[in-house]
Amino acid sequence: MKIAYSGIEGAFANIAAKRVFPNDKLISFPDFRSAYEAVEVGECDYAVLPIENSYAGEVGQVTDLMFQGSLWVNSVYTLNVVQNLLGVKGASLENIKKVISHPQALEQSADFIQRYGFKTEEAMNTARAAKQVSEMGDITTAAIASEETASLYGLEILASGINGKQDNSTRFAILSKNEESLGLSDDRTFILMFAVKNEAGALVKVLNKLGEFGFNMSVIHSRPLKGLAWTYYFYVEAEGEYGTPACEQMLLEMKYRCDKLKVLGRF
Repeated sequence: MKIAYSGIEGAFANIAAKRVFPNDKLISFPDFRSAYEAVEVGECDYAVLPIENSYAGEVGQVTDLMFQGSLWVNSVYTLNVVQNLLGVKGASLENIKKVISHPQALEQSADFIQRYGFKTEEAMNTARAAKQVSEMGDITTAAIASEETASLYGLEILASGINGKQDNSTRFAILSKNEESLGLSDDRTFILMFAVKNEAGALVKVLNKLGEFGFNMSVIHSRPLKGLAWTYYFYVEAEGEYGTPACEQMLLEMKYRCDKLKVLGRF
């Protein structure tokens, strides 16, 4: 199978895709949208895209794609994220003046960066930062990235676990055109996305239906609707038995209060 991800080899999305699909062909795309659309048009079978980081929060660009697009979430894979300071051969922690990485990685490692007084430079992702540092060959410039990335680009680990938050993790959605179980979880959680009608109390009435029918809401995010100022849609993860008559009735009653409602997947 062909598996789409955003970034280059060594990026956390690449690592997650490799762990979920160890025997399949991984195909790199420059951004989230192109990876997503590659599956929509049949160029790839699955896309592995980040939806939330435990430290930096939701990945809004991917949430927007899922709300607007047609793909189904077949599983959610959690990758523990450990950031490391990587330098070229001959570099040492004492030499480093500047660090390059993705904005989230810089944010996650802010305490470490501040402690040593490093200057910072943003990169598209952590793997590109590592590649850039490798190509520069400058002992005063380091990247913040994964351990796997160090071996890929011939860099040395100058300091490990610098993000400090050892519970730091990123959740990746496994998306495809068809609904199917990958066997990575028990499929007891399902994802809803909806935009409510412009009526008094509409959001509360929709959310109350979850508890009324015995479902537990574990996650909720809101995102602005493109082209409609001060109007929002909502992303919800609910725990409970999907596909039962009670679930179908709940969705029917929710839909009455919504301009748009879609079940996005199970995991």
